[in-house]
Amino acid sequence: MRPNKSTLAAVAWILAAAGYFVAEAVSARAFPGYSYATNYISDLGVPDVGPFQGRLIDSPLHLVMNAAFVLHGVLFAVAAVLVTGGRRTASARWFQALAVVHGAGMVLVGSFHGSQSAVDSGLAVLHVAGAALAILGGNAAAVLAGVVLLRRGAGAGGRPGGSRSGRRWVGAASIVLGVAGVVGLVMLEVDSGSSSVDLLPDGIWERVAVYAVLAWDLLAGVTLLATRRPAVEARA
Repeated sequence: MRPNKSTLAAVAWILAAAGYFVAEAVSARAFPGYSYATNYISDLGVPDVGPFQGRLIDSPLHLVMNAAFVLHGVLFAVAAVLVTGGRRTASARWFQALAVVHGAGMVLVGSFHGSQSAVDSGLAVLHVAGAALAILGGNAAAVLAGVVLLRRGAGAGGRPGGSRSGRRWVGAASIVLGVAGVVGLVMLEVDSGSSSVDLLPDGIWERVAVYAVLAWDLLAGVTLLATRRPAVEARA
C-alpha cells in the first residue's frame, strides 16, 4: 500500500526531531567542555574556534549540527504542507505559513552563525533573525494546531481515527508546548538582557524554546501514525 500524505508527514516530523537530537548530542560530545546549561545550541554550529561572548567555541562537528538545523526546517515545512493537503481554510493556510517561517528561520540558523567573525562582518543579524523566526514560527504553528484540534474535538467522535478526548488531549498538549516555547524565548531575552534577573542559565531557557518545537514534532508524528491505522481499517 502506498503511504498516504499523513504518514509521510508523520515520518518527516519524527525524523526532524530525532535527527536534531542525535546531531546535537553527537556534536556536543565532540565539543570540549560543552554545557547544555550555559552554551547556546547554535554554538555547536560555529565553524570558528575561539572566544565569543565569554564562551570558548570549538565545535569540530559544526557541519553536522548545521545540517540538522537545515534538515529540521525543511522537514517541518514539508510535513505541514503534506498534512494540510489542498485545504483552503484560513487555519490551514496560516499553519503552512508559520511552518514555512520556521523552516526559513532554521535554514538561516544553519547558514549564518553566532560567532565573532559573523558579528564583525554584520552577518550575525541573520543568525539572530533566523533563530527568532524558527522559534516563534514553530511554536506558533503548534499553538494553532492545538486550537484547531480543540475546536474540532466536539465533532470528532464519529470520524475514523478520531475521538473527542483524543483530539482534545493532543490539542491541549500542543497549546501548552507552544506557549512554553514562547515563554522560554521571552525569558531568554529577559535573563540575558538584565543584570538583576538570573533565574536560569541561558542555555536552559533556549532549550525550553527550541525543545518545545521538537516535542511537538514527536507529538504530531506519533499522533498521525496512531490514528492512521483505524482510518485505513474503516475504508477497508
